[in-house]
Amino acid sequence: MACQKLSIKNWAVEDRPREKLLTKGISSLSNAELIAILIGSGNKNESAVDLSKRILNDVSNNLNELGKLTIDKLKRDYSGIGEAKAISIVAAMELGRRRKLSEAVEKPRISGSRDVYDLMHPLLADLPHEEFWVVLLNRANKVISTQKISQGGIAGTVIDCKLIMKAAVDQLASAIILCHNHPSGNLRPSHHDKINTQKLVEAGKVMDVPILDHLIVADHGFFSFADEGEL
Repeated sequence: MACQKLSIKNWAVEDRPREKLLTKGISSLSNAELIAILIGSGNKNESAVDLSKRILNDVSNNLNELGKLTIDKLKRDYSGIGEAKAISIVAAMELGRRRKLSEAVEKPRISGSRDVYDLMHPLLADLPHEEFWVVLLNRANKVISTQKISQGGIAGTVIDCKLIMKAAVDQLASAIILCHNHPSGNLRPSHHDKINTQKLVEAGKVMDVPILDHLIVADHGFFSFADEGEL
């Protein structure tokens, strides 16, 4: 009796490529599993993973050789690979090629409050309303990302501590710098600025993600809580 194809839907959840990616991370997937995600389904005799393995076997498991396959060849030689799936494979290979050609962007390193001001001034200085941002840093104090947390009116904006800590956890940040603007140009922190800063400093201690500074940005300068000894 011929063996019946075992659909990916019948696999254990942790072995399905998409679920495996979500639970174990992208690096846990084999090349065949990554291609299986691209094509989505196989044919009547092969699962998406089995079909992907066969395609890879035909190019000696060499992704550079896979990148040379044309849409017409993929369609002609592999049952279950139609135009849309072939385009997905070819497009993914081209993206990989372009990624290799792209220069890695050096992330800025924060060594003091002036670095933060130079980074955030273009985003905040000319706004007619307040915005609250965070600068997320890795262990080397290099910028992982900058994220806007909230936007308010002329006099203030609401700050949600949970959103800030979630952003840090999601980005695996090792430290946080807080930043907001004062459209009025007044660089002195308000009473609420001081209270919110202290609340976030305490939350950072609990989460083991320290708050290194809080900058108030205006067009002509900035105020640094760390520089002024108010952290």
